[in-house]
Amino acid sequence: MANGFNRGGANMGGMQNLMKQAQKMQEEMAETEKLLDDWEIVGTSGGEAVVVYMNAKKIIDGIEIDKEVIDPEDGEMLEDLVLAAILDGYKKADEVYKEKMAKYNMGGLGGLL
Repeated sequence: MANGFNRGGANMGGMQNLMKQAQKMQEEMAETEKLLDDWEIVGTSGGEAVVVYMNAKKIIDGIEIDKEVIDPEDGEMLEDLVLAAILDGYKKADEVYKEKMAKYNMGGLGGLL
C-alpha cells in the first residue's frame, strides 16, 4: 500500500508543478497581451501619402492623409490608399502577434487558456 501512496504523492507533486507552470504561462501571456496593446504598428500606402496607426491587435487609433492625395474628383483613389495602408498595418500586426504569441500556441490550444 505504501508504494501506491508514494506514487500517488509523486503524481500529485507533478500535478502541482504543472499547475504552477500553467499559472506562470498565463501570467506571461497576460503580460504579452498588454505589450501587444501598446505596440505601435504603422501601415502606409502611396509612398506614405496615407499612414495608419494601430496596435498589434489591429486596433486603429489614427490615420494621416497627405493633402496632395485628396482629389475631390477621384474619391476612389483615396479609398484605395486608405484600404492599402490598413492592410499593410494588418500584415505587420499579424507578424508581431505571431512572433510574440508563438510560445503560447501549445499545439493550437494556446487560445483556450
